[in-house]
Amino acid sequence: MKFLFEDESFSFETLRAAGFAVDGGADLGEIIVTAEKIGEGDEAAWHREWKALAARIEAAGEASFAAGHKVSAREAFLRASNYYRAAEFYRRDDAWNDPEVTGLTAKSRDTFLKAGALFDTPVEDVRIPYGDGSLPAYLFLVDDSGKPRPTIVYNNGFDSTREEAWFAIGAAALRRGYNVIAFDGPGQGSALRDDKLVFRHDWEAVLGPVLDYAQKRPEFASDKLVPFGYSLGAQLIARAAAFDKRPAALILDDGMYDFFDANAALLPGFVTEWVRAGDKDEAVDQVMQLFMQKSTNARWAMRNGVWTTGATSFGDYLRKSADYTLEGIIDRIEAPTLILEAEEDAFLKGQAQKVADGLKAPHKLVTLTRAQGASTHCHMGAMRLAGQTIFDWLDEVLG
Repeated sequence: MKFLFEDESFSFETLRAAGFAVDGGADLGEIIVTAEKIGEGDEAAWHREWKALAARIEAAGEASFAAGHKVSAREAFLRASNYYRAAEFYRRDDAWNDPEVTGLTAKSRDTFLKAGALFDTPVEDVRIPYGDGSLPAYLFLVDDSGKPRPTIVYNNGFDSTREEAWFAIGAAALRRGYNVIAFDGPGQGSALRDDKLVFRHDWEAVLGPVLDYAQKRPEFASDKLVPFGYSLGAQLIARAAAFDKRPAALILDDGMYDFFDANAALLPGFVTEWVRAGDKDEAVDQVMQLFMQKSTNARWAMRNGVWTTGATSFGDYLRKSADYTLEGIIDRIEAPTLILEAEEDAFLKGQAQKVADGLKAPHKLVTLTRAQGASTHCHMGAMRLAGQTIFDWLDEVLG
């Protein structure tokens, strides 16, 4: 499903930004006029135009706030946060040392916090104990009563942030009486950019401390903690639930069985064989550099993968991705599981069905389609339908 661009990656990321309009993350006109200034696959123009839009909307929010117009300020700050996130997306040439990565991430976070301070419902910016340090998280609460409520535990994917959680599921959850914990884990958001924590495949070591924290807070019903996995986050929480039996249910948006297979879908077959052999990384990198010149998706994915996993080469990253699999453990999952699938998913074709086939726990597989306007990865552009599908199922499971 193409949206404003022929370039597959630009189309998807623009739809992603635009789809968040339903919960205040965008205005469609702003999206359209920004896209008109960006050429196909022109990452420099993408960065320039989304950053300019974000700065303009943030300035409008500051003006409204100074004049006492708090609703207008909140709405502008929310849009600016989403636009700053989009502006940062393709900055992957040297992400560790790129001041734009640091600066735009901070801007997305700071504008979101400005908006959150003006919400009608409580928002807390907290740190969750993790190892010798902590993980950054937001708590989105229905009210300040302290009443225990069923709680969504939002897990990012390969490139998302805790700020994005508000648009992905947070606002929808609060409308239905669910509290939300949204955290950045290793390899994600501020935990990666500020704390230098890279991905780890044994996500039970990450989700476990988050559930520990939730069980110590009165607002989160200990017997109704529901991890939500966004993109790669779906594989991560399914892996964690094979070892940690506390989740009352799982939401996989979308179902992912094996991350290496998702990467392999982008690659020529002979490169996949070289990666598995493990002795031709120089050749893999050379071929990938040529391949990446023609594919925005591959260029971004390989660079993001090396950065977020702490890999030393493209071949090293791809081998690391093989650790992210449900093979041999999926039958240990006990929690009722909702598996979402996108009919035209460019990244995870066939993987949701493989998850469903491997589960012994009660589960439901739902495929959202092009006819419904919901056929892209994580159902971008169809957030209302995704929310309806998720929470109608979850309300019934939790009773």
